[in-house]
Amino acid sequence: MDKLDISLMYVTDDRILDKEKFFEVLNGALAGGATIIQLREKSMDSKSFIERAIKVKEMCKNYNVPLLINDRLDVALAVNADGLHIGQKDIPYKIARKFLGKDKIIGISISSQMELKAANDTGADYVGLSPIFSTSTKNEDLASPIGIGGLKKFKAISKKPIICIGGVNDINLGTIFLNGADGVAVVSAISSSTNPMNFTRNLKKIISMSKNYNINR
Repeated sequence: MDKLDISLMYVTDDRILDKEKFFEVLNGALAGGATIIQLREKSMDSKSFIERAIKVKEMCKNYNVPLLINDRLDVALAVNADGLHIGQKDIPYKIARKFLGKDKIIGISISSQMELKAANDTGADYVGLSPIFSTSTKNEDLASPIGIGGLKKFKAISKKPIICIGGVNDINLGTIFLNGADGVAVVSAISSSTNPMNFTRNLKKIISMSKNYNINR
């Protein structure tokens, strides 16, 4: 696989209960140019999760896009996923790295500078900063968005690439990149769009324009 591109992560939406719709949205995100996929299933049983992960991995392989599993080290190992995304209450980084090995991708969720400083001391490949804006995906995050001002503060002390998560859409995407983000993770903005492929493609264009602006200014 080529050098890791974390600029546009699609996090699968476990609120999509229709299986055909789930894979239709995922395929649209991949076809539209998502650079990394995170499979997130908080309530699915292990057997169903593994079966879904196998299919998702095959789809990702067709686009040469890495697949991360959210939280579940066992599932990541079972399907030989490209990596794992872990939260603050999930399996510790050191244990995840021990089982996954040095070549797998590991991302860590953070929402405070204390958590960032701890992540800085690990071999994590990136940190997921959330919530950058209010989001309907995680209700507990609604009251405390970090915002652009907060992003700048985190960027100033981060030793890791930062992926911004929470309420990311085509309206605020450019501003996020112009203020230091290395990538974004998008859920509902893609999954609820009428045409996930075209919407993802538009996000890619905005990211490209923002990066070019940063280089030239």
